[in-house]
Amino acid sequence: MPAQLLDGVALSKKIRTEIAARGAIVTAKGVRPGLAVIVVGENPASQVYVRNKVKACEDVGFHSVLERYSAELGEKELLARIATLNTDPAIHGILVQLPLPEHIAAERVLEAISPEKDVDGFHVANAGALMVGQPEFKPCTPYGCMKILESIDYPIRGARAVIVGASNIVGKPMAMLLLQAGATITICNSKTRDLAHHTKDADILVVATGKPKMITGDMVKTGAVVIDVGINRLPDGKLCGDIDFDAVRYIAGWITPVPGGVGPMTITMLLMNTLEAAEKASKPSSSL
Repeated sequence: MPAQLLDGVALSKKIRTEIAARGAIVTAKGVRPGLAVIVVGENPASQVYVRNKVKACEDVGFHSVLERYSAELGEKELLARIATLNTDPAIHGILVQLPLPEHIAAERVLEAISPEKDVDGFHVANAGALMVGQPEFKPCTPYGCMKILESIDYPIRGARAVIVGASNIVGKPMAMLLLQAGATITICNSKTRDLAHHTKDADILVVATGKPKMITGDMVKTGAVVIDVGINRLPDGKLCGDIDFDAVRYIAGWITPVPGGVGPMTITMLLMNTLEAAEKASKPSSSL
């Protein structure tokens, strides 16, 4: 029996319907959710991601601002623009598309974004808050993965979860969210010795390495939930994930396709974070 597909497109549509409804409520209070997206340079993949994010905002009735800059933009100028957006009441979320040109330090740029508008969840303050279970915003891709698990009512508490990939964007926050949900966590990377020993023990396997088809069928536990965060373009132009889908789908119990799995959920949770930022902004501040 092939694994059940975890359809990120269908789940995204369901969640975006809720987002649009809640967005209409907060807009009626005079606070239309607003997202500013900044892209520096001409990275082709970034251009696609940015277009998708802006369109998603429009589809749910959000205000969106897309700012494109040449790769020659200076770091000082970018930081100044972020400072202006931090104080703009029409903007509730600020997203700077990565990667940035080499002369711009991504760490400084991400930390320049106000934590209250850091809808990507990358600011060091939000990363630290996530560690203690109190994030302002959850990073969008791990947040989306958790929603996927929630959609099948998977019993995370007590499960063995293995994450392959230890980035600040996916691997580490994914581990924190699963840990807080009660799973027993192992974090691996592409250089982990005897990687299959760990992955075959996983009830929940999340892979985010950027290495096409590195997880094969003999590395997966029968019946496991397999979440493929990777998206890679092969020489023939086709897209694939970090998991050998054709082999693993006959071993796993559930599996995300690529494309159409985690990708749509990442954008959806970006919308959710932007909505929540607007909802907070719409509440009258308490006076002492």
